[in-house]
Amino acid sequence: MSSIPFRFDGSTAIVTGSGSGIGWATAQILARAGARVVATDVAVERLRALSGDLADFDVRAVPGDITSESTVRQVVEAADGRVDVLANVAGVMDGVRPVDEVDDETWQRVFDINVTAVMRMTRAVVPLMRERGSGAIVNIASEAALRGSVGGAAYTASKHAVSGLTKSNAFMYGPQGIRTNAVAPGR
Repeated sequence: MSSIPFRFDGSTAIVTGSGSGIGWATAQILARAGARVVATDVAVERLRALSGDLADFDVRAVPGDITSESTVRQVVEAADGRVDVLANVAGVMDGVRPVDEVDDETWQRVFDINVTAVMRMTRAVVPLMRERGSGAIVNIASEAALRGSVGGAAYTASKHAVSGLTKSNAFMYGPQGIRTNAVAPGR
């Protein structure tokens, strides 16, 4: 990566979904910009590869399923009581299935990872951010949060929920110094 025009020295960032794609890139940039990064992903080998790639930086890998409260606790504990940035990146698709083809298991899995895990991670770090009077939460929504023709019914509904949760958190915690934004990447 080329030189990074901003610094996060002394900051701690949690990045979910760090094993690939946007999560991998986010963890890379934050670590190279000086942040301690608590990286989490369900894909243990990919998380190891990230840690190996960032061996010269302060990266704490916490493998696990962020739909689990115990994993959420482990991730926050690895931050040692300070979280300046939370990047809720982890997410899954639904096979681009219309509602009449979505089974309950797929619907629940997509919502557990794409929405409930975002809420739980946010809920876990907000007290730490409130205590410091500052923080930044970035949720990965999707182009599917803006229109209905990008993914299937479960994915699209889940990303609309992420957008709504982002707006609510921005309203509730903005006056306390906690910025909450969503990014809606598309094709």
